[in-house]
Amino acid sequence: MIRARKTLAVATLAAFAMAGLGAVPAVAAGDPLLPHPGPDGLVWVDERTGDGGVASGGAWDGLPTVLTVACEGGGSVRVAMESQGSPVADFAVDCPAGSAGVGSVTMDAGVVQRGSFSVSVDASAENIRWSLTVTQPE
Repeated sequence: MIRARKTLAVATLAAFAMAGLGAVPAVAAGDPLLPHPGPDGLVWVDERTGDGGVASGGAWDGLPTVLTVACEGGGSVRVAMESQGSPVADFAVDCPAGSAGVGSVTMDAGVVQRGSFSVSVDASAENIRWSLTVTQPE
């Protein structure tokens, strides 16, 4: 069976609104907030500042989906994910100054439907730096 995520189509960055949870690992200035997700990755946004998001057409409904967001800069981000137009995740992440805050949500197989999904990031300030990954681990 050819998996839909193999034909991943990362599309647009766009502004949205969201909510979350957080943990705090250290990160040096200039270091990536989140590493590349490898072969399980559907989407990797290396780094952005301020509001933004991503849309993709590569989800598969037969695997769990993990959305992870990391940020820093002294504020917070609100994160929301929609699958086929329906909300599936909503969380906030605290973004400390000088270190990274990380929030993640794991959705069971079938929560994210086959095909398109979008993730939006609403930053509390334009200087908040963030990164995100969406993965479907086998």
